[in-house]
Amino acid sequence: MLVIKNGNVLTMGEEGNLKGADLLVEEGKIKEIGRAINYPPQAEVIDATGKTVIPGMIDAHNHVGIYEEGMMFEGEDVNELTGPITPEMRALDAINPYDEGIREARTSGITSVLTGPGSGNVIGGQFLAMKTWGRIIDKMVIKEPAGLKIAFGENPKRVYSAQKKSPSTRMATAALLRKALFEAKEYLDKWEEQKDISQGKESQDNGEESRGKNRPERDFQKEVLVKVLEKKIPLKAHAHRADDIMTAIRIAQEFDLEISIEHCTEGHKIARELKELEVPAVVGPTMSSRSKIELRELSFETPKALYKEGVKFAIMTDHPVIPLYALPICAAMAVKAGLPWQEALKAITINAAEIAGIDDRVGSLERGKDADLVICDGDPLSLETVVEQVFISGESIIKS
Repeated sequence: MLVIKNGNVLTMGEEGNLKGADLLVEEGKIKEIGRAINYPPQAEVIDATGKTVIPGMIDAHNHVGIYEEGMMFEGEDVNELTGPITPEMRALDAINPYDEGIREARTSGITSVLTGPGSGNVIGGQFLAMKTWGRIIDKMVIKEPAGLKIAFGENPKRVYSAQKKSPSTRMATAALLRKALFEAKEYLDKWEEQKDISQGKESQDNGEESRGKNRPERDFQKEVLVKVLEKKIPLKAHAHRADDIMTAIRIAQEFDLEISIEHCTEGHKIARELKELEVPAVVGPTMSSRSKIELRELSFETPKALYKEGVKFAIMTDHPVIPLYALPICAAMAVKAGLPWQEALKAITINAAEIAGIDDRVGSLERGKDADLVICDGDPLSLETVVEQVFISGESIIKS
């Protein structure tokens, strides 16, 4: 049992910011939070007087572990560029938990990440949400799959036009995605029909005849897309330009799918539409160069514009584009551009958790949630602030 006493606790939850508050941690969970809480005498006590206590930070989009630092070809497993439709790829099978980027993340207070395939394919594969501490990836998983990566715009058309394959245009990118979803819907309908027959909703004779005729062969790719159609897996749509963002949303609406917009570089142009359509965004990597045409309007003004329209958004690094440890710096840059400080911290804690569908466990300091927390000596978004202690599931990861 652990007690953190008398800290300036920024819960990012319903209880707001609590000065001089205590946290009681038991069996990896937050058991109690408040002022002058009771605890047994045998509990380990940490005096956080004058310190700031926040939830472990969350990066909602990156490629850590699957695109390893300094490993070149040996550690670059982020894009399976042998075909534009690869929903069956699972980041889980490629992540190295000993990637240096993961270590740097946790020692900087980033305790959870969403990591997965890149944007070279129209459908790239499955993301997962994971903790940044552990020896084997299976024990680090929070949620798997946490999303299916799809991509629009420059990247897939560049990859496949170079191979003289489709897609070489934005039209083809959209068409290939629609085709894959349409075929998955037909596949699902056939299995549903088969299920009805087996449950005796048709006559026995017709059932026997249809059973062999209509039963589809199992299809590895379509099985994944069926989970998308059933809203068991949301789409994570790589889209920078406003027109690409709207194409992604258009297709999601056609098939009634859950979707978040990843990158959302020109989201400021269509912030009102994103709010009206209730589509969340994961914004970034903004602390980078304008390395291609669709990044011409890259700006830290985008988070502010989304906030003003009431769009739920998170801020990401897209590691290794920006190192994971720089996540709070990215949030601070958004504050410099006019985003309220509290909203910037939400964008790397509770907002990120809610968009990822893992807010039942992480993202805020509340009773019953995982004891993922950070103790620092000042403003968590300040360059001068030192992360002194990090706990993941109640386990001490670093001590200053």
